[in-house]
Amino acid sequence: MYLNTPSRSTIRLTRRGRIALIAAGAVVAGTAVAVPLLSPGEEKAKPTSLVIPEGWRASQVYDAVDKALDLPGGATKKSLRKLDLKLPNDAEGNPEGYLFPATYPLQQKDGKKATPESLLSAMVDTANKKFGGAPIAAGAQRNAMNVYQAVTIASIVQAEAGGKADMGKVARVVFNRLERGMPLQMDSTINYALGRSTLRTTDADTRIESPYNSYQRMGLPPTPIANPGEEAMRAAINPAAGDWLYFVTVKPGDTRFTADYAEHQRNVAAFNAQQKASPKPSK
Repeated sequence: MYLNTPSRSTIRLTRRGRIALIAAGAVVAGTAVAVPLLSPGEEKAKPTSLVIPEGWRASQVYDAVDKALDLPGGATKKSLRKLDLKLPNDAEGNPEGYLFPATYPLQQKDGKKATPESLLSAMVDTANKKFGGAPIAAGAQRNAMNVYQAVTIASIVQAEAGGKADMGKVARVVFNRLERGMPLQMDSTINYALGRSTLRTTDADTRIESPYNSYQRMGLPPTPIANPGEEAMRAAINPAAGDWLYFVTVKPGDTRFTADYAEHQRNVAAFNAQQKASPKPSK
């Protein structure tokens, strides 16, 4: 990522660091039936399903489950200690990356109201079905990694890519840098470490002490940094062919990939010019 700090300009590898943020009103999907105007005393129809978007972090999922089930804030996260989720050994009990993005009913098959355990178990079971097949395992092995590492790469791809068309290229940048012994330098991992979502990463940010600081530490982060969808997973096991080492999204729909650092600097300059020309959001 390339950003201007108040004191001086600095070069970064990427500029996306994007974690999908969906407004709270869009988190819970309501019934598909039109609801007539309510008479006095009538209750509004309650939502029947929970939508988990691609790229959400586990923390966002927990908050959404709390809201959907009318639970106190933090209740779902606290319940993790009692749950027996079917996670891979490498996850060490952390479901990040395995809370599969999809739509989940808020009523169990026996007619009872869903619980944090039933919802999180359904998400993990769905992830295991999506990620546990032979094609995924073969694709991971083909790229000299296991499935958990593939999910970790897919989570970075999900966070960094400007769209589906760029996912294979972003995955290739990850592999190229790993193969060359270069740090990934992905702003999305810094954002995860700091529990935020922003396009602005400072020099101070890149010096934080964290296993997720991919500027200071080599290799992949210790866990996925989000919950990727199928397209990102496909990109992680079938990256596009190319020698790219850098990329920058100058503007939506215009992500420029290159293996040449000087060209990357020119792309970064184009990004800075675009940022200066863009209207500042109102406060």
